[in-house]
Amino acid sequence: MEAQKNNCDISFAENVRIFSYDYLKCCVYISAYGQAGIFTKMLYSKLIGTSQVLEDFLDFHGAKNNKDWYFYRELTAAVRHLSLGGYCQKHISNRLAFYDLPDAVAFEKEGNATHEFLTDTLIKMAPVILDEAKRLDIPMPAEIFEPSDFPRVITSEMLEYDINDESKLQQQKNIVKIASEFLSIAREFDPFSFYEPYSQKQMLTVVPDKVNEVEIRRFEMLVHNLQSAFDTYVIHGGLRFGNRKLKKLRGFFSVVFHLLQMMGRLLHFYERHLYEAGYKDIYKRVQERMASLVNPDILLERTVNYGLYYVCYFLSAGKDLAHEILNENIERSSVTVPIPKSLGFHCRPSLLVAKIVQHYGGQVELCAGSGRFDASSVLDIQWAGAKIQKEQISEVVFEGDTRALKDIRTLAGVNYGEDTMGKGVPLPRELRYLRD
Repeated sequence: MEAQKNNCDISFAENVRIFSYDYLKCCVYISAYGQAGIFTKMLYSKLIGTSQVLEDFLDFHGAKNNKDWYFYRELTAAVRHLSLGGYCQKHISNRLAFYDLPDAVAFEKEGNATHEFLTDTLIKMAPVILDEAKRLDIPMPAEIFEPSDFPRVITSEMLEYDINDESKLQQQKNIVKIASEFLSIAREFDPFSFYEPYSQKQMLTVVPDKVNEVEIRRFEMLVHNLQSAFDTYVIHGGLRFGNRKLKKLRGFFSVVFHLLQMMGRLLHFYERHLYEAGYKDIYKRVQERMASLVNPDILLERTVNYGLYYVCYFLSAGKDLAHEILNENIERSSVTVPIPKSLGFHCRPSLLVAKIVQHYGGQVELCAGSGRFDASSVLDIQWAGAKIQKEQISEVVFEGDTRALKDIRTLAGVNYGEDTMGKGVPLPRELRYLRD
């Protein structure tokens, strides 16, 4: 209790000196050595940690509602979020050789441009932060960091690979689940896809209405859970050796995860600190000063035309591999079911069957007489329907992914979701995902 009281007796001026010390020490270092090459993961970690505790300290003491301290607080928040974004991009660059990605040369070039923007911005901000600290009578650090304080994580040596992490038979169920979830995330992300760079005007129509921190962080968590499940239940040993197909799939969702991490931080900063300043004059003036340091147009361009574009690209590019892995590991069987009564495989039954197959992602074929049709395709099922009607077939066989066949049997049990007049009927609870 006495220690707590003594801590509270420390003045705000002394505390802000303590909480600013290593943060300002980083800013002095950046000002002194001002070039992109100094920004290692270790420097980013120092910037992230020191800016976070300082921002928390300033917020606790009401800096967001104080004219003198508001700009210093905003600069601190900017350093934190830009450093988080820079850390993610640096991680991608360091790991790129292990990801085994398509179009890696163009991706690396765009990633370097993004990192250059982030480092140039931090270099521009450092002397402004030091000037603001002096204005607020915060003492400058007596010491300075040296490049040796922030070594790179990459060396010329690699440790011996002596733990075998090849996949075992008992891992098949987890492999199927992960490949299916990758395909599900890719499908859910499809509405964000675009094929040519957005203009500045177009970007302002999608950010933040469609592309925003909340949406991007939701997908970040989905992909993070996918990666965690993979590393826990499938392969523990990283990306260098082992089953190349599985590790290549991990490369796809790992790079997507880190891109989403970076996007989430940059979108948070844009939406919170550059997009809407509030109605008070001090907020608007500080926003204008921040925009002169962190170019909002370039920040958006890097977030959308680099981050969002390559998230869409790698999710799409990984689909074929995910399907291949899935079909190599699924349990296969067959099920014989009646055709839809009265109207056969017209639009509704065909769509519901295709949605079941797409939901699980594994291969399923509809066998009608001598014909075999892709059960994930509405058009193929309707082609089968024409053959069934012509040959007066009363039952068909579905072959493939056991998980999908179970739900197809359930769907057939309620006449494929409609009555004999073609009117929709309620679906069983286990098929509720078909209502989406």
